[in-house]
Amino acid sequence: MDVSGLTILVTGFGVSGYAVADQTMQRGAHVVVVDSSTTDATRERARILENLGVDVRLGLEHTQCLPPDVQPDLVVTSPGWRPDQPLLAQAAHRGIPVWSEIELARRMQPADGPAWLAVTGTNGKTTTVTMLESILRAAGLRAVACGNVGLPLIEAALDPIGYEVLAVELSSFQLHWTDHVLAQSAAVLNISEDHLDWHGGLEEYAAAKGRIYEGVERACVYTVADERTRRLVEEADVREGARAIGLTLGAPGLSELGVVEDLLVDRAFVEDRRRTAAELARLEDLAHLGAHGAPPHVVLDALAAAALARSHGVEPAAVQAGLRAYRPGRHRAEVVARIDGVAYVDDSKATNPDSALASLRGVQSAVWIAGGLTKDADVDELVALCADRLRAVVLIGRDPGPFREALARHAPDVPVLRPSGGETDRDADRATYMRETVTLARSLASEGDVVLLAPAAASMDQFTDYGQRGDLFAAAVRELAGGDGP
Repeated sequence: MDVSGLTILVTGFGVSGYAVADQTMQRGAHVVVVDSSTTDATRERARILENLGVDVRLGLEHTQCLPPDVQPDLVVTSPGWRPDQPLLAQAAHRGIPVWSEIELARRMQPADGPAWLAVTGTNGKTTTVTMLESILRAAGLRAVACGNVGLPLIEAALDPIGYEVLAVELSSFQLHWTDHVLAQSAAVLNISEDHLDWHGGLEEYAAAKGRIYEGVERACVYTVADERTRRLVEEADVREGARAIGLTLGAPGLSELGVVEDLLVDRAFVEDRRRTAAELARLEDLAHLGAHGAPPHVVLDALAAAALARSHGVEPAAVQAGLRAYRPGRHRAEVVARIDGVAYVDDSKATNPDSALASLRGVQSAVWIAGGLTKDADVDELVALCADRLRAVVLIGRDPGPFREALARHAPDVPVLRPSGGETDRDADRATYMRETVTLARSLASEGDVVLLAPAAASMDQFTDYGQRGDLFAAAVRELAGGDGP
């Protein structure tokens, strides 16, 4: 797609919006950007692009309707903007195309551009995509993680040197505005309740995730135990010859990857998959990814990354080398330190019950730090399923009620404590609050336990984001450890 001469309205001026404006302006488009933010950082980014000829309009008044003095050929929206946002609704009513950065990148990428190996799911996307990046690089390929993590996809797709493969993380928000992913292979890791207020319901949310399979060339990767992901594969409109590839933590069937004893094995991308399987890696290759070895959900993520890499032709040895070399991103089951036989794990990214469940299932005995902004998510089943793993619980968050009630029902004998300090409006107060939280957790832990920050809730009631929550936890733990690492 040649954007030269087009008038493009970019809604939202975050990382994605900046990249779209920059890449299209360079190729001759007339670009107008609108965003409600007027922070110093936003204004600084605006000045950079304004010097290059981009029209940037900041302030809430610019986001409520289409600019009266602009006739856009195309609207490219940032993923956080809801479909019912007035400007986007007005554009749709007028018949102006509304695309994601992903749709625009796919259309602008040259025909001989990089292959896309795409991943979505409620949980595990970033781990899988960054594992995939590690595997692809171990195979000697010029590859990068991009999309909802790392480099903006449009920058990776149009990189002047040229990547060979893109490991693409896609959110449901991005997929909602995308009609043509056209990935070489794609995976939906799991589907559970999340962002239902944005999408309107679980079926709409699942349908957005399922868009990742549209037009797949080689492999639609799904989790055998997740019926919703299987249905999405069955309903997908793929290219002739594309295959369904299952993932399981048990012995794999035909066209599946799974686990046999301590081996990760492939019965999908081998010449005689009825009688043979390829050994990809050992569980010990993933042992550094958890306090007690890689938990089951991380093993599934590794199998998904391996399946996508194998669909691209990567050899088993590179899969093993990439998994051995892989290190998780920040706040994703990071082992911060070990003190007196107790592991302290930062999984602040576990912002919903399903991701916290996966984290808790990876340990045998936990002092669990939980709580925050639940956004009406039900934590009852989470507590019921993990009650036998709880040594004790330290509750954070402004409203501990949902957790207290679930613990009283399903784990009445488990000690539950709460930091006394409740003021977290300033950074100094937040640091003090987390130090007290960690001190309480330490007092409850015994040798062999894991102090696990997996809150099952968002952070914005007390912290700026999950990253700050995790950073303060790690700082408090390292203070206890005298500055030592894991």
